[in-house]
Amino acid sequence: MSQISRDDRLVSLRRDLHQYPEPAWREFYTTARIIEEVDRIGVDELHVGEEALSGADRLAVPPAAEIDDWFERARNRLAEREGSDPAAIEPMRGGYTGAVAVLDRGEGPTIGLRVDIDGLPRPESEDPEHVPAAEGFRSETGAMHACGHDAHATIGIGVLEAIADSDFRGTFKLFFQPAEEVIGGGAAMAKSRHIEDVDYLLAAHVGLNHPTGEIVAGIGGFLAVTQLEIEFEGESAHAGAQPQIGKNANQALAAAVQNLYAIPRHEDGGTRINAGVIEGGTASNIVAEQARIEGEVRGDTTALRDYMLDRAADVVEGAATMHGCEARIEEGASAPSAESDAEIVETVADVAGSAEGVDSVVERAKLGGSEDATYLMKAVQDRGGKACYVGIGTDHPGGHHTATFDVDEASLGIGVDVLAGAIQRLCDTAHRTD
Repeated sequence: MSQISRDDRLVSLRRDLHQYPEPAWREFYTTARIIEEVDRIGVDELHVGEEALSGADRLAVPPAAEIDDWFERARNRLAEREGSDPAAIEPMRGGYTGAVAVLDRGEGPTIGLRVDIDGLPRPESEDPEHVPAAEGFRSETGAMHACGHDAHATIGIGVLEAIADSDFRGTFKLFFQPAEEVIGGGAAMAKSRHIEDVDYLLAAHVGLNHPTGEIVAGIGGFLAVTQLEIEFEGESAHAGAQPQIGKNANQALAAAVQNLYAIPRHEDGGTRINAGVIEGGTASNIVAEQARIEGEVRGDTTALRDYMLDRAADVVEGAATMHGCEARIEEGASAPSAESDAEIVETVADVAGSAEGVDSVVERAKLGGSEDATYLMKAVQDRGGKACYVGIGTDHPGGHHTATFDVDEASLGIGVDVLAGAIQRLCDTAHRTD
């Protein structure tokens, strides 16, 4: 396949995925299109639905009605698309999206690549200067690929094709992971059997404020994170006639919010806390009997995240007791911290240094946020393997998660070349040291 036709194919796939983004655990059309591309390339194994992940370990799964609605929407779209098979999504019923593709090329190392595939629940810009709007591939679903996961899935397909066409000797596994945006899919894939024999794992992300042509060989500084749902229950009363007999859940909430932000920092590293949603009460003349917080805690390390969890629990219980209320804390989706291993970082940097289109190589940089690829990275590292998270620079006119986010499609081919080259180099090195 010529370079031009490869790049054209990558752009076409990325635009198709961009036009039909699907949120976490609802990536039915996305997974179906991935299956079509994998079948075109040809692999030795393709695992879809519950065969691709540990269903019991899915996190942040939306209500069944939402899943079913997106399932039907995807089936209708596939029925309308020439060459697509609506039955391809049947194994995904109930929100078991994502896939694992496997190339078995005989004796050698097992190398994995993880790419995420979900969109965000936000509308996309209609500004005529926004390229997807101008070129006719703006989102049609009400969701949006505002973080580049359409590019990630496309790059994954390009890498799969490059490895399939190479003299790679070993096993290559490509993890198309759902539900990253809600920190929901990494654990499910990390606890599947497919990760158990992986010797080297790479993950990748476009952008992150690095321009087209720049590669970050090893991203680290992932903040461990846990999402929280906190509920206060008190007793209602007439706010004018008998305020003293009420037990005010809003007062408990207010005390908790103030003191959550007052949790002392820690000498071992950075910590974060955020009360992102606070709500309670029913009317101005009723002492509130219920209130709730949706929040999160983070830490530079998993231990620091756990420190924040413990202190947050103390704060919530104290606030509830102070105002005669009951409190309930439920931990939601979470992800650990992780670091990129030097061995792979050096390989990626060396490959990127001679890759076409790359004009700058940064050895290491911090993410400054959280990512559930860390589940897969830690699963490999805990078994003695190596893992690395690679940054693929792309010019993006709007920030990540904004209505005007877009990727420079020139970065697609660069990402394929660097990742496929690094995978091949790791394979060759492993054979030389055997």
